[in-house]
Amino acid sequence: MADQPDVRTDPYLGTVVHVVGTRQKRPNLPNTGCPFCVGGREAPEPYTVRWFANRWPAMPDERCEVVLYTPEHDATLASLGVDGVRRVIDLWADRTTALAERDDVAYVLVFENRGAEVGATIAHPHGQIYAYDHIPARPARLLAANWAPGLNPGERFVAEHGDWLASVPFASTYPIALSLAPREQVPDVVSLTSQARDELAALLVDVLGRLDRLYDQPLPYMMWLNQRPTDGGAWPHAWLNIEIVSPWRRAGVPRFIAAAEVACEEYFNPVIPEVLAEQLRELG
Repeated sequence: MADQPDVRTDPYLGTVVHVVGTRQKRPNLPNTGCPFCVGGREAPEPYTVRWFANRWPAMPDERCEVVLYTPEHDATLASLGVDGVRRVIDLWADRTTALAERDDVAYVLVFENRGAEVGATIAHPHGQIYAYDHIPARPARLLAANWAPGLNPGERFVAEHGDWLASVPFASTYPIALSLAPREQVPDVVSLTSQARDELAALLVDVLGRLDRLYDQPLPYMMWLNQRPTDGGAWPHAWLNIEIVSPWRRAGVPRFIAAAEVACEEYFNPVIPEVLAEQLRELG
């Protein structure tokens, strides 16, 4: 029974918790070699980009996938250049389309955890995709609020490529945070034109490079796409955007969430958003 996925909801707060005992059995690091390099367990044949079902899924029914960005073990997403990142974006779109066709999938989350500090157990550049049978609470709140990017962020502006804009959010719970969005409304990654995908690739290469230069070392980060649900609803206000956040408040020093913040869900950020934006602009 302990090995069966168990979704529980706190009866007072409404918090959804997936209790997944099988995840305790997954290896933190491979015993020999990298499973994502060509010839490894998950990549037996040569590839440019690749996806496969996660052997240690957080949810059942093949809802969890791994996306390999490149066969190069020591690469980063930014180091792949615009063409390499464009291939990753195309794979994100292909897998979103495929998973959206399932009747039991209501929301497709594309994300990346980069660095041991945010839980990545394998250094090889990769991301993941979760296909939920419901719309999770946070995306639902953004949709209900008709989220749209601040098209004139002022001092919080960082960079732009074509129609895509990067800025520091007005009030993030993370010390390092970026928001990327197209100036014209697009509901999901599937709907991006070829030109828009190239522009997004260029912006990702740009801002991820700046983040690594911020402290002159690879920055641990979490990145995810907010996009239109796949439950068949119209969702006329859905606006594709990407969030990139890091727990570091300075080089090698994480910002820990403290008791008062967890207890009250009110957060205290030591990094001023406008100052961070200025630093990132100067790193261009």
